[in-house]
Amino acid sequence: MTNLTNLITPAGAPSAPDGLSPEEQQKFDQWFDARFEQKMKEREAAHVPSMAIIATKGTIDWAYPPFILASTAAALGYDVSIFFTFYGLKLLKKNLDLEVTPIGNPAMPMKMPIGPDWFRNIDWPIPNFVKSNLPGFERMATALMKRTFREKGVASIEELRELSVETGVKLYACQMTVDAFGFEKSDFIPDIAGWVGAASFLPMAQESDMTLFI
Repeated sequence: MTNLTNLITPAGAPSAPDGLSPEEQQKFDQWFDARFEQKMKEREAAHVPSMAIIATKGTIDWAYPPFILASTAAALGYDVSIFFTFYGLKLLKKNLDLEVTPIGNPAMPMKMPIGPDWFRNIDWPIPNFVKSNLPGFERMATALMKRTFREKGVASIEELRELSVETGVKLYACQMTVDAFGFEKSDFIPDIAGWVGAASFLPMAQESDMTLFI
């Protein structure tokens, strides 16, 4: 009977020689399947999952998703990178002054952070023509959202951003956006991993296990 330990080619790939009996072929197949399964398990165990996020929005309601997803994934052991481009670049500024934009956002209900529970649970659908014609409406909606989140124990954007940095999330700023909007690098937090363009970040996204556009 052929010795199965000698069925390895110089290149390292298993190869069944010609002339094996059915019993020998069956044993070889079983050995190969078991070896292949073992190697795949070892590879999977050693693999570090990765996530790439492209953040393009600069309002407070759109600022939460990238930081929540990034910090959560990093806490689970993911290698996470976020590329902040266009209005999303505002999320990296030292001084955040983010507002919510109710106009054109019909899915966003207005919640009141004051009064009894039944009053707080009411969704207040406000027509766009009221939102657009009422002076200071965005500021009021922003204040209501921040107060509601604070009373519900939701972390602020600053806290989530800091948590993301602490858990190892790499923050990348779009250099084109910086140049186009006339920003100064001194306007931004010092925790930025790199000032890059799309050509630099896209290979990172391609190699990631998952890519999210927000």
